[in-house]
Amino acid sequence: MPNMLSRRPIEELATLAPGLHHLNAGQFPANRYTTSMTSSTSVSINFKRREMVILGTQYAGEMKKGVFTIMHYLMPKAGILSLHSSANEGPDGDVSLFFGLSGTGKTTLSADPHRFLIGDDEHCWSDNGIFNIEGGCYAKCIDLSADKEPEIFNAIRFGSVLENVVFHPQSRLVDYTDKSLTENTRCAYPIEYIPNAKVPCVGGHPKNIILLTCDAFGVLPPVAKLTQHQSMYHFISGYTAKIAGTEDGVTEPQATFSACFGQPFLVWHPTKYANMLAEKMAEHEANAWLINTGWNGGKYGVGKRIALKYSRAIIDAIHSGELAQQEYEEYPVFGLHIPKACPGVPENVLNPKTAWLGDADEFEATVAKLANLFIENFKLYEDHASPEVLAAGPVLE
Repeated sequence: MPNMLSRRPIEELATLAPGLHHLNAGQFPANRYTTSMTSSTSVSINFKRREMVILGTQYAGEMKKGVFTIMHYLMPKAGILSLHSSANEGPDGDVSLFFGLSGTGKTTLSADPHRFLIGDDEHCWSDNGIFNIEGGCYAKCIDLSADKEPEIFNAIRFGSVLENVVFHPQSRLVDYTDKSLTENTRCAYPIEYIPNAKVPCVGGHPKNIILLTCDAFGVLPPVAKLTQHQSMYHFISGYTAKIAGTEDGVTEPQATFSACFGQPFLVWHPTKYANMLAEKMAEHEANAWLINTGWNGGKYGVGKRIALKYSRAIIDAIHSGELAQQEYEEYPVFGLHIPKACPGVPENVLNPKTAWLGDADEFEATVAKLANLFIENFKLYEDHASPEVLAAGPVLE
């Protein structure tokens, strides 16, 4: 990860280590205000001088993410929660937040033709509601098509900026399937290029909080309703699997955890953001959901990725209120509450155990493996987490 540095004493910076895993005391020389280079890429932020310097990268996203890091410092100081999320609003004014790392479907699922898009990546939650802090979108383009993602596809026109894509020199038509430069091809476009964008990009208090993950182990359910403490646990954990194309050098899925679904941008301890989120959820009676857009029926290479139409059907059922009315059962080890039925989704898909196509013992072992990864990761934060939040994680006999 790039280095991010504020002009503050090393003793104070050291306390941020849980939130900024790429920082450690050994990186800071005696003068306290500079950092050694640990890679060819560096993003340095000086909060006192209000300066940011980006070096050694051809990824334009470092500009927006650098500013986002600054917002993660300033907004909580003002009592406003900064969020790495997308947001949309229904015809009745109900707002949903979507959290998720690259490849989980955050941009795709929030670009709903039946709802107004407030923004696809960076928001703040104040006493007045949600507001966007970008004014545009920065979407992945790999394998983009008008059939699969018409809103994003049609937003790419004059005024948009395409990054690292390959196009025909005569026709100037882009080949979105070409990954010869990188799989992380991108497009930046103004928010108003989305037909159903809400301008100005503000909304009321969220009714639904949706945590997206792409589970390559195939053992997390396509949807689970979370308690408040489970919401905090999974928000702090920020689990997903890195899929080929989301980061340079990743060719096979790798389990990863990114606190608050945006660990590189955190300045305060992750529990600070989680506590603020829980307080706002409780005050405004928001529901929370964990949605797996990853594998079902088996792990990566064996099972299949959950169909986008099923994920969309789940989101639609959340927004209509139908999913909250379903009968639920508890999913062992993780303690998650999963619906027995959901409109538009086959029942055997909803429970990972019944969807599993392989050996039953292998399923149990895979569940235990992922649970252990969660438990080990959360040891980084247990000193700052309440007993209720610790108890909301997976439990192994």
